[in-house]
Amino acid sequence: MVDVAVEMPAPKVVERAGRELNGWPMAGLAFVLAVVGVLVFVLGAGDGNGVLITLGILVFLAALIVAGGLTAVSPGRARVLQILGRYAGTIRTDGLRWVHPLSSRREVSTRIRNHETAVAKVNDADGNPIEIAAVVVWQVEDTAQATFEVDDFVEFVAIQTETAVRHIANSYPYDVHTDDGGLSLRDSTDEITEKLSAEIAARVQAAGVRVIESRITHLAYAPEIAQAMLRRQQAGAVVAARQRIVEGAVGMVELALDRLSEHEVVDLDEERKATMVSNLMVVLCGDRDAQPVVNTGSLYQ
Repeated sequence: MVDVAVEMPAPKVVERAGRELNGWPMAGLAFVLAVVGVLVFVLGAGDGNGVLITLGILVFLAALIVAGGLTAVSPGRARVLQILGRYAGTIRTDGLRWVHPLSSRREVSTRIRNHETAVAKVNDADGNPIEIAAVVVWQVEDTAQATFEVDDFVEFVAIQTETAVRHIANSYPYDVHTDDGGLSLRDSTDEITEKLSAEIAARVQAAGVRVIESRITHLAYAPEIAQAMLRRQQAGAVVAARQRIVEGAVGMVELALDRLSEHEVVDLDEERKATMVSNLMVVLCGDRDAQPVVNTGSLYQ
C-alpha cells in the first residue's frame, strides 16, 4: 500500500503575542478622564468660557478613546488583533485587557471541539461499497493561521476530515480474506485509526489546527451487498470450524490406533484399519450424533 503525502503551502502568518495591558487600570483612567471632562465642560458652559468647553470635550473624547481599547477575553478563547488590516498579534490572557483602541478584535475559540462526519458510501480497496463515518477531536493551536490562512477554519476541518476518511476507506479493504497479514478496516482498528489521525493532521495543519484524536464510529458493508458478504463470512467461519474439527479428528484417530496397537487389544489388518478410520472420521466430523450398530458376529462378518 502506497501512502499519498499531503503537502500544504507554508503559512504566511503565524501567531505571535499581541501588545496588551491590564484593563482595570485603563478602565479607571477612562472613568477619571470622563468625569474630569464632564466637570470641565460644565464649568466652561457656566462661565461661557469656550476654552474650557473645548478642553472638556477633548478630555471626554480621550476617555472614550481609552475605553475603546478595553476588551474582555473569556477562558478558552483568544482575540486576534488587526490594526489597519495588518495582523498585530493574539491576546490569550483571560480577563479585562487593554489593546490599541484602533485595532479590530476577532474572537477565536481555542477550546477542544468534536466533529463527526456523516455516513459516507465509498468503495474500499477491493471495490466493495461500504459505509463509513468518523469523529475527530481537534483544537485551534495557531489562531493567526486559523484566521488568515483559510476562509472558514471550521468548515475547512469538516471538509478535510471527510476527504481523509474517504481516502483511508479507498486505500484498505474492509476485510482481509487471506493470510497475508495485510491491514483491513475491520480488523486493524488501531493501525487504521493512527493513519487516519496522521492524514487529518497533515490536511488541517495549514489552518493552525491540532488533531487530538480520531476514531471510526461507523463501518459496515453497503445494504446492497450486506447479505452476500454476511454469507461469505458465515461460509468462512464454517470452513475454519470444519478445519479445526478435521485436525482434531485426525489426531484422535491416530491416538486410538496407536493405543490399540500398543496395548495389543486387537490385531487389525490394513483393510480393517481403513474401515475403522472411516467410521471414526464419520462419527467425529458429522453434524449429527452417530447411530451405533452392534455387531454380534465376528469382526469379519
